[in-house]
Formats: sequence, structure tokens, C-alpha cells
Amino acid sequence: MTPLTETPVEADSAVSKPWFVYLVRAANGSLYCGISDDPVRRFAKHQSGKGARFFLSSPAMALVYTERCRDKSDALRQERLIKKLKKSAKECLVASATGLSI
Repeated sequence: MTPLTETPVEADSAVSKPWFVYLVRAANGSLYCGISDDPVRRFAKHQSGKGARFFLSSPAMALVYTERCRDKSDALRQERLIKKLKKSAKECLVASATGLSI
């Protein structure tokens, strides 16, 4: 019988999984803010109609902003802050992510 050996713990397992806050542009020009641990996968869900009800009236067109957060709690805090912003301020976030100036 062979003895059980411990496998080394990866450094990444000690760190919590990153979460992201993201903005998606709808066909009508509005911006949707949400959080996810995989914003690209979540955007695909929005495009397929299986994401948020927000996109029932105007389909998701582009993932225009992502911001990495420390953890889910941090992402939720940041989402609340972004949702309180005026649309012009959200557009500034989008512009800063794409390198465009307004």
C-alpha cells in the first residue's frame, strides 16, 4: 500500500476569485451595469436573451467596460456606485476604457 502524499496547494487557491463590474451597451444606446466573475461569458448570456430582463426591450450590443474587483463584495459596492452615476459619467468610464476622449 502506498502512502498518501499531499499535493502542494497552489498560490491562487489562497486568493479569492476576482470579480468584475461591467457595462453593456444596449441597441438603444443605454448602458447596463452588472457584476460577474466572467464578464465575457455573462455578456454572451445577455446577448442570447438569457441574462437580465433589461435586454428584453433592447438587445445587448457590446461589452464596453470592465473593472476588476478584489472580490464579490467589492464588485457589488462598485456596481452600486456606478449605478448612481449620471449617464454622462458612465460614458466617461466607457471612454476611459477605450482610450477615447469626450
